[in-house]
Amino acid sequence: MEGTTKIKELTPSSRRVNVLGKVVTVGEKRNITTRFGEEKSVTEVILGDETGKVTLSLWGEQANVAENGKTLFIDNGYISLVRGHMRLNVGKYGSINPGTEEVSQVNEELDVSEKEYENQFRRGGFRGGGGGGRYGGNDRGRGGFGNRRDNSGDD
Repeated sequence: MEGTTKIKELTPSSRRVNVLGKVVTVGEKRNITTRFGEEKSVTEVILGDETGKVTLSLWGEQANVAENGKTLFIDNGYISLVRGHMRLNVGKYGSINPGTEEVSQVNEELDVSEKEYENQFRRGGFRGGGGGGRYGGNDRGRGGFGNRRDNSGDD
C-alpha cells in the first residue's frame, strides 16, 4: 500500500503513520485509570508485517476489530512510550479498519516494542514532571540543595 510505514521503520517520535499489519495475538482487556483519573479499558494487540512486530494499544471499542490472523490498517496512528517501550496507538484523529490487502508473512524475530527507550518526552519541558532544580528533584528542595544547613559543627 502506498504511504504505508513498515513496522521496523517506527520510532518513538513517529506521528501520522499508516500501518498495515496482521494480528498475531490479542491480549486480555484490562481496565486502567488514566493519568487524568478516567477509567478506560485497553487491549494490547501484537501487530506484525514482513519487517517486524509492534504492540498496538486499542482503547475501548477499538478492540472489537482485532481478531487473531486478521489484517488491520491503522490510518493516522502514532507512537507513544509506555514505561520506555513503543506502543502504536490510534488517536482520536486516526482510524482502524480491516485491511484491504493481506499480510501473509510476519517477521516474529524483530519486536520493535521490546527495546527500551529513554522517555525524553516527559522530562521537564512544557509537560512538567521531571525536575525542579539543577539536579532534578522537586521545587521545595530546589534540586536538593535549597534547604541545606551547615552541619560542620561551627555553631
